[in-house]
Amino acid sequence: MVKPGRSKAPSGAPVVSVTVVVFYLLAAITVGSALGVALSNNVVYSAFALMGTLLGVAALFVLLGADFLGAVQLLVYVGGILVLTLFAVMLTHRIADVHVSNRAVGRLSGAVVAAAVLGWMVHVACTATWVVRDAPAPAPTTYGIGEALLTRFALPFEIASVVLLAALIGAVVVSRKEVKAP
Repeated sequence: MVKPGRSKAPSGAPVVSVTVVVFYLLAAITVGSALGVALSNNVVYSAFALMGTLLGVAALFVLLGADFLGAVQLLVYVGGILVLTLFAVMLTHRIADVHVSNRAVGRLSGAVVAAAVLGWMVHVACTATWVVRDAPAPAPTTYGIGEALLTRFALPFEIASVVLLAALIGAVVVSRKEVKAP
């Protein structure tokens, strides 16, 4: 049986499609950047690795036909939240001078939990019954999502913008130097 995304070459060897190769490349970049976020000791490098992770997720959305989700991922998360996070990190004084006295606390238990979750996910992926069918033609999803955001979900959308504004004001307050009167 030939797996999805593959076909047989005249010589009988399976041929992998370009889409499958691009998907695995984007997935590897996304997972590698996520590991950079989790394992970096420098908060600035973690923030830039987070940018790579969010861009990889946006590219995966676009590749899978979710054009609106990819654009929103790019605009909201990369363009908004990540920039806000970088401003907060860059404006915080002496953030590079912070020394953690015991970095090993929780690493072993975290590694055990991560290994258990990874093992469970691999087990589920290997034992699941996967339904394979041809993908439908990509259709624009912008109208339905835009309609939902401006009708049913208008209040949560506005609450999220107020929370982002409060975070921006908080970053400015934290970064501001106190001027002492003479």
